[in-house]
Order: sequence, then C-alpha cells, then structure tokens
Amino acid sequence: MGATIAAHLANVGIPSFLLDIVPRDLTPDEMKKGLTLESPAVRNRLSNAGKEALISKKASPMNPLYKNESADLITPGNFEDDMNKLKGVDWVIEVIVENMEIKKKVFKNVEQYILPGTLVSTNTSGLSINEMVSECSEEFRKCFLGTHFFNPPRHMKLLEIIPCKETSKEVLDYMHTFSDKVLGKGVVFAKDTPNFIANRIGTYAMMYTIKLMEEMDLSIEAVDAITGPPMGHPKSASFRTLDMVGLDTFLHVAKTCEDKSDNPAEKTVMAAPEWLSKMVAMKLLGDKTRGGFYKKAKGEGGNQKLTLDYKTLEYRPTEKVRFDILKKVKQEEDLHKGFKMLIEGEEPASQFAWKLTKQFLLYSAGLIPEIADDIVNVDRAMRWGFNWKLGPFESWDAIGLKASVKKMRAEGDTIPAVVEEMLASGFTSFYTEDAAGNLYYYDFAAKKYLLAPLPAQKVELPVKSLHYIIKGNKLYAADPSPIRLAALKKQNKVIKSNDDGSLIDIGDGVVCLEMHSPRMAISPAFTEFCFEAVEEAETNWVAMVVGNEAENFCVGANVALVMMAAQSGEWEMLGRSVKAFQDSVMRFKYCRIPVVAAPHGMTLGGGMEICVHCDRVQAAAETYIGQVEMGVGLIPGGGGHKELLIRYIEGLPADVPVNMLPIVQKPFEYIAMARVAYNAREAQELKFFRSTDRVTINKDYLIADAKQTALAMAIEGYRPPAPKPIKVLGSDGIAAFKAGVQTMLWGGYISEHDQKIAGEIGFVLSGGNITPGALVSEQYLLDIEREAFLRLCAEEKTHERITAILTTGKPLRN
Repeated sequence: MGATIAAHLANVGIPSFLLDIVPRDLTPDEMKKGLTLESPAVRNRLSNAGKEALISKKASPMNPLYKNESADLITPGNFEDDMNKLKGVDWVIEVIVENMEIKKKVFKNVEQYILPGTLVSTNTSGLSINEMVSECSEEFRKCFLGTHFFNPPRHMKLLEIIPCKETSKEVLDYMHTFSDKVLGKGVVFAKDTPNFIANRIGTYAMMYTIKLMEEMDLSIEAVDAITGPPMGHPKSASFRTLDMVGLDTFLHVAKTCEDKSDNPAEKTVMAAPEWLSKMVAMKLLGDKTRGGFYKKAKGEGGNQKLTLDYKTLEYRPTEKVRFDILKKVKQEEDLHKGFKMLIEGEEPASQFAWKLTKQFLLYSAGLIPEIADDIVNVDRAMRWGFNWKLGPFESWDAIGLKASVKKMRAEGDTIPAVVEEMLASGFTSFYTEDAAGNLYYYDFAAKKYLLAPLPAQKVELPVKSLHYIIKGNKLYAADPSPIRLAALKKQNKVIKSNDDGSLIDIGDGVVCLEMHSPRMAISPAFTEFCFEAVEEAETNWVAMVVGNEAENFCVGANVALVMMAAQSGEWEMLGRSVKAFQDSVMRFKYCRIPVVAAPHGMTLGGGMEICVHCDRVQAAAETYIGQVEMGVGLIPGGGGHKELLIRYIEGLPADVPVNMLPIVQKPFEYIAMARVAYNAREAQELKFFRSTDRVTINKDYLIADAKQTALAMAIEGYRPPAPKPIKVLGSDGIAAFKAGVQTMLWGGYISEHDQKIAGEIGFVLSGGNITPGALVSEQYLLDIEREAFLRLCAEEKTHERITAILTTGKPLRN
C-alpha cells in the first residue's frame, strides 16, 4: 500500500521517496543480465516494482495515478542505502508488515536519521500507536501519530488520525488541515484502540453477518442482496467486498480485535468460523487469487459467475435472489424510508436486516467513548471508510430511535446505558437541525446537543478578505469557508427556483445555479430555469457558479423523454427542446458576469456541454466526464461538437496553411468512441477542460473554491468573450471521416448504426458539406448539430439503444 499512498501524494504534486527492503536473492532474469546483489537495480527491485505497478496501460477510474507522468515524482530506494535521504524530508510514513516488533525496530532506526520536528506516522490498520514508539524519545513521540489511509488511497475519503499520548496539538492541527485541504481526505480522530473506528465496527458487522447467515441458513447471494443498496451500503455488499479486500487481510484484522478484546461477547463474534480458515488454507482469498466467495469460470455460454457454497466449499452457478421486500425498497427513492421499510418487514430478508442492524447499532453505541469521543467521528468513519450511505447513529435515526429501542427491549436486548440515559432525558434522535440548517449531534459526555463540526475545515483569516468588488452600492469580499447549499436553502437564501433548479445566494455577491432534477438529468424545466437564472445573475450579482451537492453533477439528457417524443412524432417540440438547451448554454458562455462550472462525479453528455460553455471550470478531482451519446445512438446536441472543435483548433495561425484533419481527428475519436476522462487531470489532457481550469481535491470545498474562482474573475474586471468565426474542414473532412469509418465497418469493428452515428459526428465537426477552409459561426454549427441529432432520433436502432440503457443499464451495440 506504500506505493499507492506515494501515488496519491504524486497526484497532488508532492514528491516522495519509496523505500523497501533489499532482496537477498537474485531472480533468474537478474542472473541472465549479469546483475549482482550489489547492483542498484537489484537492491531497489521491490520499490521499482511498486512504482511500475502504478503506471496504467489504459484509462480507468481505478488507476492510482491521475496521470502516469506523475510517477516521475516517486523516487525508488531501499532501507539500507537511502536512509540518509530522510534528513531532507518533511514527513515519513511507515507502511510495512503488521508486526509490532518489526515496526518498533523501524522507528528506532528512523529516529537516527530524521531532523528534529520531522513528522512521522504509521499506516497501521489497528496495532497500538503508543506501543510501537514506546522505545523512541519523547521528542520523537511529539511528532508521531497514526495516519490510517483506507485502500485505495486515491478513492477512499477516510483518513483516521490517531495521536499517541505525547503527540503535540500543533502536529495534530497541522495534519488535520494538510490532510483535509491538500490530500482531500475526510479526517476522523480515533483513539489508540484495536482496529481504531472503521475497521473495528466494520469487521464486527461483517463477522456478525457471516454468523447470522449460518444461523438463518441463507446463501451468500441472498446476504449480498440484503446488505447492499437496500441497507445503504455499496453494491459490493458483504462478500463481494471481502473478495476485493482479501479474506486473509480481513481475518488478520478480526484476529487483532479478538486477541486484544476483553469483552467475551465481542471475542465470540470476532472468532472466525472453521470454514473461513479452510478457505484461507485453500487459497480462496478473493480477487488476488481469482476466487473467493465468488469467481468467474469459462462455461459453454462464455464466462460464468460462480458462488461458493460455504457448507461444502465448492463452487456452483450463482443463483438469482428474489425477496419481495427488496423490490419494494428499490422503488423507494428516499434511503431513510426504504431502510425503515426493510427492517420492519416480516419475510426472511427483513428479519436478517433487522437482526444485523440491531446488533451493530448496539455494538457501536457501546464503544463510545472507548474508540472515539463522539458519534460524529464514528458515523463519518463508516461512511468514508466503507462507503455506507448512513453511519450507525444516522441509521438508528432513520429507523426511529425510540421505537427501535422499544422493540430491542421487547426482544431481551441490553441497551447501552448512555442511550437509555439519553432517552430518559427526552432526547429522541442522535441528530437534529435548526432552522438555519446547522447540524447538531447528541454528545454522550455533555448530555446535550452540540454543533457538529463541518466535514471540511473552516479557514480562519486575520481579516475576512484581501479581495473585494463593488457593484451598485454593495461591497463583496472573498470568503474561503466551505459552503453547504442545503444549509443555505434553509436560511432562505434561495432567490428563485422551480422543480428542477434553484438559484442560491452563496455570499459575497455570487449565486449558485443548482440542478436538482430527477437522477440529475437535464430536463425542459431545468433548461427553462437556466434563462431565468442568468438574467437574474447578470442584473443583480457579480458572478455565478453552476454546481450542486448531489452524487453526480449531471448525467446528461433525459433520453426517455427524447425517445417518447420521437416515437410520438413530436418533432417540432423535440427540436424546440434541443434548441432551448443550446441557447441556454450559449447564455452561460456570453453572460455579462463570469460563470464557473463546478463538476464532480459523473459529468456526461449535456453535463459536459454545460461545463465547456462556462468561462472557467473548478472541477472535483474525481470527475468522470465525456460525450457518451454514442451509447444511446445519438450525438451531442448541446454544442459539444462546437466547443471541443474550438479547443483543438484555437491557437492555430490564421495566416499559415495548416492541415487541420489530424487535429480534428481527436475530437472526432473522443465523441465517436464515447471517451470518458476518469479524473479532472485527464480531462485537461484531453482538452475537455482547459489548462487554466482548476481542480479541487476535497469535494467538500468544491462550491467554495468555484465561488472564489468566479469572484476573482469578477475582481479582475471580467468581460465576456467576443464571438469568433470558426474555420472548418468542410467537404474534405466529411470524405476523410467517411473513409475511415467505412474501413472500421469492413474490419468488423463497428456496426452499420455505429457507422451512421459516426458519419453524423464527422458531418458536424467538418461544418457540413461546404467549401474546405470556410469560416462559420457558432450558431451555424449549432444548427447543423441539432439537425443531425434529430435525424438520429428517428432511427429505430437508436430507440433500441435507449431502451437497453433504461432497462439494463448497459449499452447495446446493435
């Protein structure tokens, strides 16, 4: 894991040394090359391999690096030749085997090389922080702490910070701010107890899940169907998650807790069933051994998914799970209501969910203040470390604290004293909000509600701002604090809204245009609202941000509505809708005040078109952006061709002959192949974002950072861009793209419908069948794009692709 932590440091521009042990034997390949044990390539073999493993051969959202070039910031080395380099570093992170005696030796050795005041931390997942530095000096311990990254570090938000007894407050405060702002982590403060917070509760919940499965005689598939999204957990649920983590790793964590616990009931739950130990002996560890609770095998019909029968430890075809209650829960969009519906049902799935939920709620409440000082740290640890939608105490509120405790008592369960005392004092929920949207939590020690700290840190400045702008008789100044749109709405900061959009005053003269349409798809109502928002912003405000706090920024057009209109022959209405969206994004582009997009998560199709028409983009690092309309048999219809074309040809000299075809080939490929950039840095490389666009590592700060960017542009004296004519390939481009696509068809790489769609893409990017090198307007390109879009809407095969996406979630290549 040391290499992937180094990768995340590289993602944010921080260089590091990656040190590993020196091999004691040569490999056959090293012998052939004539290398010796003294050769640097041999001595750094392990760290070199760790670095090489970070470099990905193809784009993927799971790559540890945003871009492969960042690996240059990682310098491999070893523990024997390179320890003197520690004298020049700011932070040493230990990521070695989970063995206490080895860790003690490492830290005693590290202390000999570092300068006073150097930060040192351990990435241990559960060993005692205090014990591992018990033989180090007090000065060393003042700068020592636990920094438990969750794997993979790029993607998992949680960072557990665990101080030792002597860790200074200055070190803790600095690491909190640095981890939050620079590394983009959600920081949780844990205590020096076995497995800290997330692994302690998560391991207990998983072990109890396994034993409850045995007790109720359910299958592995059935348990995963229950413990996934219906309970607010990831799709990987329980056993698929274990396959990803590795069964041996999981059992090691469980064993740590079992050995260190003095609670007999906890020891019983943490003790692994015999069949799990047999799985480890049989190397059925999960993905790393290509088989665990699930595996894939080749069958007569291709790859077949198999599931382990835990009673026989033999694989069988995976079975479909059918519980009526799960269908009902899936139809409920409100997570809290769906979860409550699940545990209140009568069928086996509901009984399982209730018994499991009850157990980990009682367990979690009983661990405070042992593992953490408050419920906020516990809930955040489970949300950020295990990707649960609700932490234990948030889950308890969702099902109703008072009613559920009554049911637990009736079933003979012992309620933790702190919960009994809380209820007796008249507090009936763990969390509450005031009228201004401020969140409060019940504190067991204070015995009252306290204001919950923001997930991101509020930045305190000696003065509010050094930047200001005057509009009318008002002075607006920059404020770098995190912004919560939900709270602002409760503070009556909504200027205007409709069902799918709101315009919110986010302070300092800046407004935020928020989309909140169903599933974050572009709707006619949102498009209509965009015009109102821009008019209001231009008239009364200094800058505008386009952003939201949903899981995704925007997934594109509502293709179900598009297909319904096409099948009903409502071509005039459909044409008006497409033109309205084109006009709305053009209003962003030529707005009299700066407009900054704040994309995050899925930013697809029309979502990307919104971004590329804004003056600037302030993107979350984890933004997945692309023009993916090919998958539903369509092409971009909101100016996507135009803006990508402009980005690739801008800067070309007007008075020098240039062959534009190889240049325009890139946007053609990206649109025709539905290319997605899997992070904001990659999006800049593909020109989906410009090099001047900015990236926010911690999404909690995204709206605030976008506001700062917009305000800075306003302060500098923003003027909207002047429209410029666009040089196009014309008929030469159409012919070239047609020839290339025909070759792909003959080679069997694409279907005839793919050919038709690609032909329309080439037509639009070439500017239509006109004189090569002609200059055209933006509106001209929008018009031919809209016409091409409508032509594809009439195709039956396009309807088939849309239907496939809506019903299966998978693209159909017909």
